[in-house]
Amino acid sequence: MSASESGNHPPLAGKHVVLGVTGGIAAYKAVELCRRLIDAGAYVAPVLTEGAQRFIGAATFAALASEPAQTRLFDGHHPIPHTRLGQRTDLVLVAPATARLLSDLATGRSDDLLMATLLATEAPVMVAPAMHTEMWRHPAVVDNLALLRRRGVHVVDPEAGRLAGGDVGEGRLAAPVHIAARVTELLLGAAGGPTAGPLAGRRVLVSAGGTQEAIDPVRYLANRSTGKQGHALAEEAHRRGAEVTLVTTSTIESSPGIERHQVTSAAQMADAVFAAAAATDLVIMAAAVADFTPATVATSKLKKTDGTPSIELVPTVDILAELGRRRTPHQILVGFAAETNDVEANAKAKLERKGVDLLVANDVGAEGVGFAHDTNEVLILSRSGARVRVPLTDKVAVAGRVLDAAAAAFSHPPDPAGTSA
Repeated sequence: MSASESGNHPPLAGKHVVLGVTGGIAAYKAVELCRRLIDAGAYVAPVLTEGAQRFIGAATFAALASEPAQTRLFDGHHPIPHTRLGQRTDLVLVAPATARLLSDLATGRSDDLLMATLLATEAPVMVAPAMHTEMWRHPAVVDNLALLRRRGVHVVDPEAGRLAGGDVGEGRLAAPVHIAARVTELLLGAAGGPTAGPLAGRRVLVSAGGTQEAIDPVRYLANRSTGKQGHALAEEAHRRGAEVTLVTTSTIESSPGIERHQVTSAAQMADAVFAAAAATDLVIMAAAVADFTPATVATSKLKKTDGTPSIELVPTVDILAELGRRRTPHQILVGFAAETNDVEANAKAKLERKGVDLLVANDVGAEGVGFAHDTNEVLILSRSGARVRVPLTDKVAVAGRVLDAAAAAFSHPPDPAGTSA
């Protein structure tokens, strides 16, 4: 099935990005950034400085990008590679951008292919600095960045976190997912988020992660969900132009354009989901919500010396079923089912019982599937009778297939009167 047939139109399709990589330890993260841009449909032309090649090889980018990585201003295949790169691109992105690159760009000093390209382009320029805290705070770097911002250069500020050598502080390269989101926002012409794509104009609510139900101030009941699939769904919906609200228990980073609500327990998740659901077109309940919670929570830590405790459990709110009862006209509901046996039969039963339009089921006992993995294998069932099996692949690709199915469901809006609980 082609992208057009499935309704999957990558948001950056037709966009050309020159990805400049400079000589910092964070150069390895540019590999993930390159992959994210490619996945979003962009044509990526990598340019590596001599310093970058001390940390990461050109062959790596040649394998992932849209064309071989270029490293030299002279003696290449093209007599004037910098003008060729600069004239045909929609954006020159430098990640990581070292203090030296920022200085050269501020002064116009050109002695390599990347700097020559930056000076030879009229396309927007975006830099994502990465360096040690002391360098990031140095007056020369601060002044150079201020000058570049005044000239219209887009800056993705670094984050605080662990740095090279075990230090901790400001200067860590922004997460590739955040940089990719900024690129999408810039190229699609919206400061607040994407405005193009198959989900443009749609409001999407995604839940993610496993809830934690407190037993005492120290212990809780939980499950193995990490939230990776839910976060992949939220990011993919965002890339496709949707206005996304994410209710999550996970600490996984999310793009700046996504409205995020951090929760812990099933009750907190229910409150956040119900508050947002009425205003959304598509609700995807990817979270693994606890079915039971302790009837009472001990105010102090339970001691082994006090004997084996007796913990009475009571049911939590069935969020998915309640969403089915509360659904608004033309709203699409997507549920998830983590199974260990009779996957399809259990999924079909849950599809009818919960009153959802799509049910995404997986066998979490299978190798490489479900909780904690970067990969997943799912079966997508629809109330219309459609059945899509997605073989083992990465969770980003699974998210795309789920959203394809949801987009198809919009063509056959639900009948709220016909839902069941």
